Amino acid sequence: MFNGIIFNTGKVKKIIKKRNSIYVEIKTNINFKKKDLGSSISCDGVCLTIEKIFKNKIFFYISNETLKRSNFKNLRLNQLINLEKSLSFGKSISGHFIQGHVDTTAKVKKIILIDKAWLINFEILDKRLNKFLIEKASISINGVSLTISKVYQKSFEITVIPHTLKLTNLKNLKVNHLVNVELDIFSKYIYKYSN
Repeated sequence: MFNGIIFNTGKVKKIIKKRNSIYVEIKTNINFKKKDLGSSISCDGVCLTIEKIFKNKIFFYISNETLKRSNFKNLRLNQLINLEKSLSFGKSISGHFIQGHVDTTAKVKKIILIDKAWLINFEILDKRLNKFLIEKASISINGVSLTISKVYQKSFEITVIPHTLKLTNLKNLKVNHLVNVELDIFSKYIYKYSN
């Protein structure tokens, strides 16, 4: 479980592609120790298990199911990845509960600069999930906890403040880029039990 408050990023240094999976090496400033082997890390919103630690590098296996649901199928060398360690007991929650179980991807349709903040319009690629988009609800974009500011028939908008842009890879987004999306867990369960 994560809360989507990102303080650290990592850089993709190696990608080993196999038929139905990829193996990734990420360089990071986070101090991981041997005891962190097997722990869960949010990588651009996807919950992955640390398979190996070597100095300032961590290694992950990414399965075919994760590749199908996330933007990792388009992973590039030197790409910046948002990283978050899982929540520990007693830690304050500033964002919202994020499982790291990415629902789908969304495409950046428009970026508007308002002062130093960004207003970003996204289109979810799996249209069946549009029913879970609610104004003022929480949403995870590349693992960052954000609030939906407006919902349209085929898209939705979020506002990213300068502080968040500075600390995350959202500052690198351009039109047509794909992002990982995890919808608010509460909206999914409430919808399921009320229908």
